[in-house]
Amino acid sequence: MAVTQPDTHRYLDVPAAGDRPRGTLVLLHAFPLNARMWEPQLALASHGWRVIAPHLRGFDGGVDEADASSVDDYAGDVIDLLDSLHIKDAVFGGLSMGGYVTFALLRRAPSYVRGLILADTRSQADTPEGVENRKKMLKQLTDAGDRGPSVLIEDMLPKLLGAATLANQPAVAARIRSLALSNPPAAIAGGIRALMTRPDSTPLLRTIHCPTLIVVGADDALTPPSFSQEMHQAIAGSELVIVPGAGHLSSVEQPAAFNSALAAFLTHRV
Repeated sequence: MAVTQPDTHRYLDVPAAGDRPRGTLVLLHAFPLNARMWEPQLALASHGWRVIAPHLRGFDGGVDEADASSVDDYAGDVIDLLDSLHIKDAVFGGLSMGGYVTFALLRRAPSYVRGLILADTRSQADTPEGVENRKKMLKQLTDAGDRGPSVLIEDMLPKLLGAATLANQPAVAARIRSLALSNPPAAIAGGIRALMTRPDSTPLLRTIHCPTLIVVGADDALTPPSFSQEMHQAIAGSELVIVPGAGHLSSVEQPAAFNSALAAFLTHRV
C-alpha cells in the first residue's frame, strides 16, 4: 500500500513484494504534476522492487518548503531522501522534468545510479526561444494569482496529452488537471525556473554505462520520439520503447504498456 510520509521528505512508498527483493525504483514526476501521477506504476512492486515516488520540492501542497530554482535543488532533495532511508543505490526513472532531475542526479551522485529510465524527456537545455516561453509562463502564473495553476494547466493540457487521449480518455485529462491544481503556485514557479535554467546533458549521454531504458509516447508533441532516438543512439546498450496512443505523459495515458516496458527492463536488464 502506498503511504505518503508526513516528515520532511514527502513521498509515496510501496515495499517490494515477495521473498527476494530486487532493489529500489525511484520515480520522478513531470511538471506541473506531483508524485501521485505514478500511482499506476506502484504495481511494479509486485516484481520485487520497492517503489518510491518523491514529491519534488513544494509540489502536492508542500507550502512550507523553500522554493526551488534549479534541477540540482530537486536532485539534492532526492539524495537526502535516499540517505535518510539508508538506500545506497536505485534505478531512477524520470518523466519529462523528472528526466532532467535524473540527469542532475547522474552528474551529482553517479554512485547512487544502478539503472536509468528516461521517459518523454530530452537531454538538451532549453533554446533561447524556450527560455522566453518559460518567462511568459512565469508571468502568466503570477498575473493570474490564485488562479495561476488553473490557467497554466488549461493552456498546457493539449500539449501534455496525445490527441487520442484527449478524444477518448476524458478521465485521464481530468486526472491531470486535478494533479496540477493540487500544487501551490510557488511550487509551479520553482519548476519553471528549474526547467529554464537546466544545463545541456547531451555530453553526459556517452558516459552512461548502466542499464538504460528510454520510453516515449508515439504522439509526444513536447519531446517527440526523435529526441529519444538521439539519446538511444548516444547511450551504448540502451533500449528504446515507443508507446502507441500516448502523448507526453505516456505513463498516465497508456499505463499498461508503460508498465510492461518497465517490468521487462527491470526483470531482464537490471
